[in-house]
Amino acid sequence: MRIRLLFLLLTVLLLASCGADKNLKRGEKYLALGEYFDAANEFKTAYQKTPAKERDKRGRISKRLALCWERINQTPKAIASYRNVIRYKQDDVETHLSFARQLLRNGNYKEAAQEFQLVLDSLPDNEMALNGLQSAQTAPTIKEQGSRYTVKKMDIFNSRRADYCPVLGGDDNDRLFFTSTRNEAQGNELSGITGTKPGDIFVSEKDDKGKWGKPQTIESGLNSEYDEGACCLTPDGNTMYLTQCSSDPDYPRYATIVKSPRSDAAWGKGSLVELTRDTLSSYAHPAISPDGEWLYFVSDMPGGKGGLDIWRIRLTSAGLGGVENIGEPVNTEGDEMFPTFRPNGDLYFSSNGHPGMGGLDIFIAKVGNDGHYKLEHPGFPLNSQADDFGCTFEGPHNRGFFSSNRGDGRGWDHIYSFEKPEIIQTIKGWVYEMDGYELPAAQVHLVGNDGTNKKISVKGDGSFEEVIEPGVNYILLASCKGFLNHKEEISVQPVSESKQYTLQFPLASIRVPVLIDNIFYDYNKATLRPESKTALDELVKMLEENPNVTIELSAHADYRGSASYNKTLSQHRAESVVNYLIEHGIPQDRLTPVGYGKEKPKTIRKKVTEKYPWLKEDDVLSEEFIKKLDDEKQEICNQLNRRTEFIVLRTTYGMFDEKGNLKVQPKPKQKESQTDDDILYFE
Repeated sequence: MRIRLLFLLLTVLLLASCGADKNLKRGEKYLALGEYFDAANEFKTAYQKTPAKERDKRGRISKRLALCWERINQTPKAIASYRNVIRYKQDDVETHLSFARQLLRNGNYKEAAQEFQLVLDSLPDNEMALNGLQSAQTAPTIKEQGSRYTVKKMDIFNSRRADYCPVLGGDDNDRLFFTSTRNEAQGNELSGITGTKPGDIFVSEKDDKGKWGKPQTIESGLNSEYDEGACCLTPDGNTMYLTQCSSDPDYPRYATIVKSPRSDAAWGKGSLVELTRDTLSSYAHPAISPDGEWLYFVSDMPGGKGGLDIWRIRLTSAGLGGVENIGEPVNTEGDEMFPTFRPNGDLYFSSNGHPGMGGLDIFIAKVGNDGHYKLEHPGFPLNSQADDFGCTFEGPHNRGFFSSNRGDGRGWDHIYSFEKPEIIQTIKGWVYEMDGYELPAAQVHLVGNDGTNKKISVKGDGSFEEVIEPGVNYILLASCKGFLNHKEEISVQPVSESKQYTLQFPLASIRVPVLIDNIFYDYNKATLRPESKTALDELVKMLEENPNVTIELSAHADYRGSASYNKTLSQHRAESVVNYLIEHGIPQDRLTPVGYGKEKPKTIRKKVTEKYPWLKEDDVLSEEFIKKLDDEKQEICNQLNRRTEFIVLRTTYGMFDEKGNLKVQPKPKQKESQTDDDILYFE
């Protein structure tokens, strides 16, 4: 009986060992494909099937299991597995380094310091151990000191799964895009990497009261059956770059970057951005520089410092330039990830290779006077012992949203708001057509007496916002193809609290008549009334800012009264305006006064229909048209016909000499990267 029981026991152990080997084999396959969740389940089963007496095997399985838990942010489980590796004496220097980093992420600073010291006893120059030891020693002090940041968990955005990498968009920062693995994501299968749905891009929108709404999936070609990860928007908001990770049952999973165009408020299907010919490296976490000229991204391609590095590639009208590693001091032997930009040009990124508080810490890289990056650690509570990453900013202000897995035992990422009070002065401007709509194709040049000289793109609503410095005088010139320029000047004084300057940039079309609003004459006379001065002074300013322009200044009347009387009166009124302009320094040969009387009734433009919905675009307010309306509408139309306008005749006045040669020859373009087109000079 004893022999039979012993034989039965040996048979069970043998079968269990064979079963464990099958699980190990499947686990290794999943691990090679990067499917860490599925691999962890197989290794866990293999560990349970392995007899306790097989200590070496249990230790080896624990090491694989620890690696999987580490990759999917299951820090407590990773720590437990590393303890088993050490207990079963399958540890080496790398084991203790990985163990120490997990202890650091869990806030076990004292034990982490001991483990880092063990590594340094064998490898005294190991950069990761040196920085890890410094982190373990200084993190408690950083937390105790705190900072001026305030942080708040945003429950409206978060689910019971991962929600991360928020990106503010929309003309008024009224949309928040982010990645989520919540149950509403597309697809029915669970990811072999995380055990959740593959990530999709979701969006939340603010209502009229400034309250964020429930996140919604994006119903377009943007999301796919694959994982959609960290995303970013171009400065004009019309293109989204995002991380996408496709799956293949036979090959490892490599992240790629795709871009999606926006058309009619819908995002299209992502198309691959081929950064290099290397198909065995990952490319992820795209970020566009504020000037729109560089695409920053994260990759493990050869040539980096180690782990994941931040790289960049120039975006040009002719295509992509060559990739370059942004180097030290940003990149380390650890992982640098999730680059993003504050509108002032500061680069924010997350790293576990620099001394910090635990896992991934947020760092700020500012360009110094020598052109090199200077790093700052923003402290606690923006950073914590866990992973903190993926900042997005609300305009120029030091507030916005970021993601962190702090306080979540399962390692899920969630979205938090942050704010650091700062005294910031900004210009908020709008560029639009006189008597028309916003001009999103416009550009604003900003020049300051401190050496500032930059181009600013406007948003879809024609607006822009820019940080300005106290004690500096600025000139702003708005321009757009087909329109005259408009200039504004401001002098910025020191203040004790944040302040915003609001400027308007109405641009006059060179193709259609432009209404000069608020021009008033005495009844039945050509005498200008005093309240016309403001509008006329603006016209003087516009002509001074556009010295090569000549205009026809026209006055119009309604259909009532004789044609000859109306024509004579309108001619005199046009001449009155021209005389005012001449008295204020505009050369007479740039001005042509014409009185049309009732010969040219007003043609309605779309903007007018918003105020008077009963009018349609391109309606002509002829006598026949007006007399079909009721009395009230007739009076409105007569008022619209009684107008003063100008139209651009030439844009080359004073540019040529008597022989037809340009008086001022264009400068040859500089060989440097910055050309005359990039720099604006004002006399």
